[in-house]
Amino acid sequence: MPTSVRPRALLGAAVTLVMVGAGLVAAGPAAAGEPRVSRATRSTTTTSTTTTSTTAPALPGTTGTVTTTTADSPARTIVKDDRGVVAVFTAGSRTVTLRGPERVFAESTTSAVVRSTTWVRLLPQPSAGTADWEWLGTALASTAPDVLALAMQYTTSAPAVHDQQGLQIAGDASYGPLTATGREEGSDFNDYLGVAWSYGSTTDAPETRQFRSLDCSGYVRMAFGYRGGVPLVLRPDGAGLPRRAVEMLASAPGVVVQPDLGTRPPVPTALAPGDLLFFDASTDDGTAVDHVGIYLGVDSAGAPRFLSSRKTVDGPTLGDTGGKSVLKGTGLYATSFRAVRRL
Repeated sequence: MPTSVRPRALLGAAVTLVMVGAGLVAAGPAAAGEPRVSRATRSTTTTSTTTTSTTAPALPGTTGTVTTTTADSPARTIVKDDRGVVAVFTAGSRTVTLRGPERVFAESTTSAVVRSTTWVRLLPQPSAGTADWEWLGTALASTAPDVLALAMQYTTSAPAVHDQQGLQIAGDASYGPLTATGREEGSDFNDYLGVAWSYGSTTDAPETRQFRSLDCSGYVRMAFGYRGGVPLVLRPDGAGLPRRAVEMLASAPGVVVQPDLGTRPPVPTALAPGDLLFFDASTDDGTAVDHVGIYLGVDSAGAPRFLSSRKTVDGPTLGDTGGKSVLKGTGLYATSFRAVRRL
């Protein structure tokens, strides 16, 4: 078994048909528009916008004149064509949302589904806040799975995925081994893989008992770090993706879309698929955030829905076992929602 593995870089944009994991299919044509949040749950935060013409090169899948709009909170550039939003670049963030074919995110653990034409791609470096036309053209033409598709590869009943060396890099993940007091925390991406991982002069050996397991932050590190290429660190340094949820909010790369004010905030107007959501879900560890998830989009019931790995369902899920995976209503995760970061 290998002792170290390089991160798999993430490229590209949309495909016309894809099936990933246990519950993701593509269907129908692309629709226009920046990622939206249902009106009932929107923040009242005001953003300013400015529209300008651009001499953008021809982009795959675009129609008519391409223009750019700038917006605040967070600072970002929105690329549009005659059909609507094509892409959004956020200053200081690697995460770019792109328009692509409609997909349906579903899981057997809930009747709710998320239909979305938003695909999530990662720049090789944080954005300067302007459109990177060369990267965008390549991203729109690529058929590689995006961050959301990769994240779905660890949910309930997802089939095994192997890399070119035969290492299983995806498939239905557990949260952690069962102990006398419940599911054990601490399962990181390399524990799932069963490989050692080097952080400079420090090497983190995998825990045998946590093989094929991912806790909430380990799940995020798998999707965005090992699979997506965001640098990984064991200790917060402001540049890499650290180990714990509270550290991710405080010092991970990217920008804070909604700071933690100690109470449940309105859902930010600028919330977009791929954003990290933070929660103070446990009552026995103070008021710091202790859970992290990945925002998917508005579901078929009109609620903002997310993916996260949790003890009650034993692994990554978009379902409602042990608390609805939504930011709307009076459930555990809705009431414990605290902050948002865009990597």
